[in-house]
Amino acid sequence: MKYALYLGCTIPARFNNYDASTRRICTVLGIELADMEGWSCCGPVHVRSLNHDAFVAMGARNLAIAEDMGLPIMALCNGCFGALKETNDVLKEDEELRQKVNEILKKEDLEFKGTTEVKHLVQVLYHDYGVNKIEELIQNPFKDLKAAVHYGCHSIRPSEHAEMGDPENPRIVDELVEVTGAESVSWPLKLICCGAPVLASDEDVAINLIKRKLDSVKSSGAECTVQICPFCEVQFETMQVRVERDFGVEYGLPAIFYPQLLGLTLGISPDLLGFNLNRIPADPIFSKLTEGIL
Repeated sequence: MKYALYLGCTIPARFNNYDASTRRICTVLGIELADMEGWSCCGPVHVRSLNHDAFVAMGARNLAIAEDMGLPIMALCNGCFGALKETNDVLKEDEELRQKVNEILKKEDLEFKGTTEVKHLVQVLYHDYGVNKIEELIQNPFKDLKAAVHYGCHSIRPSEHAEMGDPENPRIVDELVEVTGAESVSWPLKLICCGAPVLASDEDVAINLIKRKLDSVKSSGAECTVQICPFCEVQFETMQVRVERDFGVEYGLPAIFYPQLLGLTLGISPDLLGFNLNRIPADPIFSKLTEGIL
């Protein structure tokens, strides 16, 4: 089981803990990851609104690199996953657009052939590897930990491309959280946007969106949030601190990437999972491990 690892722009720049924890859990699970040499920006969705051909060409370039490696792509970022998955699907169906894009890629001796697949990390863990196999490797499950799962918009929409289950009631990440022994709590604003897409254009809107979500998480009794996207992590972690300061509230909710959560139960040390890089201390959840680590 081997994948071309697509990190995207944000993870290497801001969230090495997501990268490190993913590599560590994949090593334990026996999932082989190959770095993509020469990868570039995925062609984020805002590019699509400005120039559709540029959006498709940017994604196709990365897909062509993975095709030359003979591997499916595993993406960690929801935005990257959504952009690459949509581009892959569209180009496989639209021959005219595919020819147009390949004329552009020809300048770099690349060609999109439609021979690779794009999957999110959680799809690889859930569908390709399997929850039951993960459960067999759990060494130190959580006890009485309540976690609030946040999917993020681009992991479930548009549903015809995302293929993450029922877009109105997705369960993939919830089940992956529950295999660690934690309880995935129900909370009213679970599928509402966290505000990350508008952070650069309207900070006030972004702050109010994440405040509403944090209030909802806190009211559910959850002790941490679990993310699968670096942009969402910015909101739940960095902007949580901002909301606490601006509104005079206190949440104290550790914002955890899923592979960090899973890694703890697989017996991997917090340092190797990058917990020292988390901006909100995750110490409160360590005590919820059956055997503890402190």
